[in-house]
Amino acid sequence: MSRESANPESRPSRSPSSKLQRLAHLRRLTLRDRQLLAWLAEHYVLSTAQIAAALFPSPRSARLRLAALHRIDAVHRFVDVTTGGGQHLYTLGPLGMLVHPTTYTDPEHPDARPPRSSIERTERIIGSPRLRHLLGANQLFIDLHAYTRTDPTTRLVRWWSEQHASAAYTLAGIRPDGHGIWSAAGRAVGFFLEHDNGTEPLAKVLRKLRGYERLAEFGPRYPVLLRVPTRRREAHLLDALAGVPTVMPVATGLHDEHPAGPAWSLAADPGPRRWLHELPSDHGPRNTATNPHRYTDPDGDL
Repeated sequence: MSRESANPESRPSRSPSSKLQRLAHLRRLTLRDRQLLAWLAEHYVLSTAQIAAALFPSPRSARLRLAALHRIDAVHRFVDVTTGGGQHLYTLGPLGMLVHPTTYTDPEHPDARPPRSSIERTERIIGSPRLRHLLGANQLFIDLHAYTRTDPTTRLVRWWSEQHASAAYTLAGIRPDGHGIWSAAGRAVGFFLEHDNGTEPLAKVLRKLRGYERLAEFGPRYPVLLRVPTRRREAHLLDALAGVPTVMPVATGLHDEHPAGPAWSLAADPGPRRWLHELPSDHGPRNTATNPHRYTDPDGDL
C-alpha cells in the first residue's frame, strides 16, 4: 500500500458530511485559536506551558481548550521527551493547515518539499535535533507576550521566525533564531535573537555577527541579543567582545532572566543591566529598495 493511500489526510474527503463538519469546526475557531494556529504555522512548535502563559488566564483553561482543538484536528500533540518536562508539545493539525496552507515545513531544511500532510510536517519537527533549540528561542517571545498581559502599555509588535527573518534580510545573509520589535515606555526597539545553549564554540557564535555588520550598511541597526544558559558563558562572551567594535549593538542575557526586564548587558558598555526597551535601536534608512521591512510606528513615524 502506498504512503498516500495509507494516509487518509493526504487526500481530501469526498464525504459531504465531513466537509460540513470541517466548515463547522472552522466557524467555531475563536480569535485566540486563530492566533495560536498562526504561531504554530510560523514557529513550528509550542508547549502547553508556553501557550498557557501567552494566551490563557490559567493552565487549566489552556489544557481544556487545547484538548478541544486536538479533538477537532486543529492541532497535533505529542509528549515532550526533549526537555524532560513530560508536557505536551503542539504543532498544526490538518484543520490548522486548512487555515494556514502555506507554512514553514521543515526546521532542518527550509527549502525541503512541502509535506504531504500535517502528520509528515509534525514528524519532521519531532525528529529535528533542533527541537530543544526551537522551544528555547520561542520562549523569549512567549515571555514578552505574557508580559503584555500584565502591562497593557507594552506590545510585541513583531515576532518573526528564523526562516521569516532570514528571507527578509537575505542580502545580509543573517540567520537569527528570531526577530522582534518590542514597544515599551514610548520606544519601539527592534532586536535579533541568537539563542545559545552553550554547545557551540565561542568563535562560531562571534562569527555570526559578521552578517549583522553587513545588514547595518543598508538596513536596521538592531541589537543582537546573545542569550546564554549561564553567567560563566556570558562572562566569556563579554571578554571576547571587549574592545571589539561592532556596528550593530550586541547585548548578552541569561535564559532564566525575564527578557523585558533589566536582563541585558551591552558588550560596548557592560555597566548596569538594561531593560529591553532601553537598548540602542535604529530602524534604518527610509529606503524601500534597501530597507523594505523598515518599521514605522502607527502612532508616530519612527
